[in-house]
Amino acid sequence: MNRPAPINNRLTRLLGVDYPIVQAPMGWIARSQLASAVSRSGALGIIETSSGELDAVRNEISTMREITDRPFGVNIAQLFVRDPSIVDFVVAQGVRFVTTSAGDPRQYTEKLKAAGLTVFHVVPTLSAALKAVDAGVDGLVVEGGEGGGFKNPRDVSTMVLLPLVASKVDVPIIAAGGICDGRSMAAAFALGAEGVQLGTRMVSAAESPVHDNWKNAIVAGAETDTVFLNRHSRPGLRALRTERTTLLERRENVPLTEMSRALDLYFGGDMEASIALTGQVMGRIESVEPVESIVHTMVDEFRAVRDRLRDVD
Repeated sequence: MNRPAPINNRLTRLLGVDYPIVQAPMGWIARSQLASAVSRSGALGIIETSSGELDAVRNEISTMREITDRPFGVNIAQLFVRDPSIVDFVVAQGVRFVTTSAGDPRQYTEKLKAAGLTVFHVVPTLSAALKAVDAGVDGLVVEGGEGGGFKNPRDVSTMVLLPLVASKVDVPIIAAGGICDGRSMAAAFALGAEGVQLGTRMVSAAESPVHDNWKNAIVAGAETDTVFLNRHSRPGLRALRTERTTLLERRENVPLTEMSRALDLYFGGDMEASIALTGQVMGRIESVEPVESIVHTMVDEFRAVRDRLRDVD
C-alpha cells in the first residue's frame, strides 16, 4: 500500500503528525509495541498511565524514543494517578503532548502548559468541555458514550455530543467513540472534529499486545455485544458482553475490584477473568489488521468520502 499524502489541518500542525488520528490510551495496552506502530504510520501513538505502573511507563517512553523518531504523547488518567508529581514525571520524560482524563482539567493544565506541553482534555459532556476550555487546554477529546472504557453514567452519543461541543468552542477537537474507518472519520469531521481517536480498533490491531481471544471476540462481535456497567453509579464502563459482564450488568454498583484480574484477560486470554473494555464499534470491525493498514486505509477512505460529498448538489 502506498503511503497517503499527509493531511494538513490545525491538529496535524499542532501535533507534528501526518494524519489527525490518535490512538486511545488504554491501560497496559497503550505501550511502546502498539504506540510505536501508530506513530510510525504517521498517526499519533499514546502511552498510558492508567495502569499506575509509572516505572514501566518510564521504560516504555524510553523504548519509544529508541524505536521511533516520530511524535507521540502520554495520557494522565487522573482517576488512577493522583500524585501531583505525575506532572514532573511526564515533563522529565521530555514528552511534548499530553491528554488528561477522568478528573478536573484545572488540576494539571496550568503546570503542564507552563512547562511547554500541549494539553488536550477528554470530555463526555458540554459542561465538561466548557470547564476544560476555561482551564486553558489547547484542545479537547470529545468522547461519545458508545466508546469502550470509562464513561459518564449519563452517556451521550458522539452524533449528539460532538456537534454540540463544536458549536460552543474554538479549540481543536479530537472525536472519540464509534470511529474505526475513513467513513466514520469523515462523519466526525462533518460534525466539527479536526481529528479522531481510535480505541477498540487499535485493541484489535495486529500490533496490539492483547491476547488473540480478545481480538477475535471483537471481530466476531455484533454492535449489540457490549454492556454498560454502573449506569447509576461511577465510573460507568462500556465493555464486551461475556457471561461475567452480563451478570454484572444487573448490579447497582460494580466496583473496580472486578478488574483486579485484568491481566489474566488482557494477556492470558481468560475472557471471564475480568472486564474487557470495548466499544460498540466492534460490530463494524471485521478483521485483525496491521496498524499501518488501518491508518492508511482510513486516510484513503476519508478522502474518498470527502470527494464524493463534494459532488453532492
